[in-house]
Amino acid sequence: MAGDSLARRLWQLCNLLMATFFGLAAAVQVNDPDAGLWVVIYLVPAALTLLVGLNPSVTENAVWRSLCDLHSAGCIFGTIALACSLVEYTQGNILHEEEGRELFGLVIITIWMSLCRSSAKNPLGGIHLTAAVLVVLFPFVSWLYIYVNKEMRESWPTHCKTVI
Repeated sequence: MAGDSLARRLWQLCNLLMATFFGLAAAVQVNDPDAGLWVVIYLVPAALTLLVGLNPSVTENAVWRSLCDLHSAGCIFGTIALACSLVEYTQGNILHEEEGRELFGLVIITIWMSLCRSSAKNPLGGIHLTAAVLVVLFPFVSWLYIYVNKEMRESWPTHCKTVI
């Protein structure tokens, strides 16, 4: 029983951290030429994830599930479109391309929403909880890497350089 309680608290903490990440990702879009689109793309999972962090049983709600499914479908469509664009036009490291960073954002959203949605039927534990912790760590470690890697930031468009 204590293990279940610990797993539940860790799952809630992971959701609160991901809600924070999605909120920060929306906030840094302020200088982007297509900021409105990306703010919505990040704020929807921020809100859905915050709800899961506050009350994990919300994933059983039909409205929550419908919003999650609809947003995930849009993210999958966007992921495919960005991946095709990157295959066609990228000449170097995809993290140096704005579309590459956007692609990773969509992939993170899709994975996280999938983990949240699956948590309704089975409380996360074991491999799923480990995956959740790794997904939570990935964007924060990536941001830290990008922040300290000045060479990478130099190749960015001006609107990206002024956000960090």
